[in-house]
Parts: sequence; C-alpha cells; structure tokens
Amino acid sequence: MSEDDRKTAVIIEDDPDVRSLLDEVFRAAGFRTVLAGTGLEGVAAVAAHEPVITTLDINLPGIDGFEAARRIRAVSATFIIMLSALGEESDVVLGLTSGADEYLVKPFRPRELRARIEALLRRPRNAHPAGTGPAVGTEPAGTASLGAAPLAAEGAGAAAPESAAPESAGQPAPARNPSATAALPTIGSAGQWHAHRDISLDAVTHTVLVAQREVELTPTEFDLLATLLESKRRVRSKADLALVLRGEAFGSASYVGEPDKRAIEAHMANLRRKIGDSTAEPRYIETVRGVGYRLTAHTDGAPAPS
Repeated sequence: MSEDDRKTAVIIEDDPDVRSLLDEVFRAAGFRTVLAGTGLEGVAAVAAHEPVITTLDINLPGIDGFEAARRIRAVSATFIIMLSALGEESDVVLGLTSGADEYLVKPFRPRELRARIEALLRRPRNAHPAGTGPAVGTEPAGTASLGAAPLAAEGAGAAAPESAAPESAGQPAPARNPSATAALPTIGSAGQWHAHRDISLDAVTHTVLVAQREVELTPTEFDLLATLLESKRRVRSKADLALVLRGEAFGSASYVGEPDKRAIEAHMANLRRKIGDSTAEPRYIETVRGVGYRLTAHTDGAPAPS
C-alpha cells in the first residue's frame, strides 16, 4: 500500500458545510480525502480506497450511519469516527456497538477532532478487516515457518515448545503501552501470541482465538483485549484504557472525561459479548467495582503467570 493510501480519509456526511469543515481538518492533518454524501456511497468509497480513518454521520440518506458502520466493518479495518447530533448514551452505545472506534457529538470542536485523529494514528492498525487477514497459523511475508502452534492456554500446564525460535530470530512485540510490564511472547515465527485460559491473541496478524475458533474484533476491541492480556492481573481503570486508545502512557497527565469512560464501558461490553464472556460469571475479564478491569484468576489448579 502506498503512502497516499495510508493517509487517506473517507468523509461520509450529507451536510455540505460539515463535510467541508471535515475536509479542511483532515487536509490540515496531511490526509488525502474522499467525500461521500450517502451511506451507500461511503461504504463503496471505503472499499475502493482503503482509508486509515473514516468519519461517519448517522442521519444519512438511504442507509443510516449505524448500518453503514456495520457494512464498513465487514470489508475494512479502517478506524471509524462517528459524528452525530445524537448525544444520548443509548446513541453512543449503539454507535460503538455498530463498529465505531470514536463517537463525537455535533457541534464538535475541530481541535478535539484533530487530537482524536492523531491518537488513532498512534494505534496499531490491522491491514485486513476482521476475519479476512492471513489464515490462522500462517506466517507474515518473509518469515520462515517453524510449524509453531499458538500458545497453549495459560493454566493448562503446557510448556512452550523447545523448538521455538531463539530470541534473535524474533523479538517479543513491544508493549502496547509504554508503562506495560509484559510483552507478547514469541512462540515460533508463526506469530506473537499471548493467552489466558483458552483465549489467545496474536499481535502480528491481529488474530484472536477463543477455544481455537477465530473471533472478529474491531481495532478498538482488539487493543483493549491486548492491553488486558499484557497487564494480566493488574487492574486497568477506564481512564487507563482510554489513554491506551489515545496512544498515551498509563498515568499521564492527560484528562479523561466521563464520555471517554462511558465509551470504554460500551467497548468492553461489546468485547465480552464477542468472546462469550459474562459479567455475572466472568471467565476471561472481571470488573473490579469502582476500579476497572483485569483478567480473571486461575482457578483450575495452575499458578497464574508471573
């Protein structure tokens, strides 16, 4: 993909004035823009231009923004910023559930939009939509196969294979947050896997498996799960997770408001639903009331990972 493709933004907005403002903001940020006035035009533009970021209004002619987001998610891993005058919590939750990564209420401040664009650009991005990337267990181009399988679920007592690639052949992926203490282990060259119970995540191919079945996550849901897997039993607050999505360090002085925290709650609810977890009887992620989220304890007799 060329540099121009990597810096493309698709703007889906039926109001000419708002569309013009968004065009100016993205061009000032160094993007090439593609403009669309309807949901169907927008979905087609995303499929044709593979943008890094897509902005999406809700009240559009033809299909609305919620349906457009679902269709975009089926064909693209673009970051979606939903922009709408609908500011009720139910609208925000529905937008995030439909596949949006960010939700801004109109009238928005151009400087805030620019800040969110820059935060998205600091985050890892899967080049393929969920479920359409490299097959599970296949190697990225230029990587020799050692036939390594994904890391066995933690607590199952399985040790890493002795034939795993030496450290010089593949360094662990850097932690998603500068203050995270655990990086993903290298288990052969087929990927960089991190696991808890029977859920495993590969940072290279952006693959998530639950009981060896691939699960489709949005880029935001993937980042949240990766952060919790890296943090293990350390509790991460909603503010911590919001900072991760901005590409900032835990404990930084950046302000995290209530809308950002509510967005984290909605993303976590979507993530739990997709991986088959329950808040009443959590298997993978538990809520520490009044504090945040962490991985569940190991109750199968195996010690928790250090």
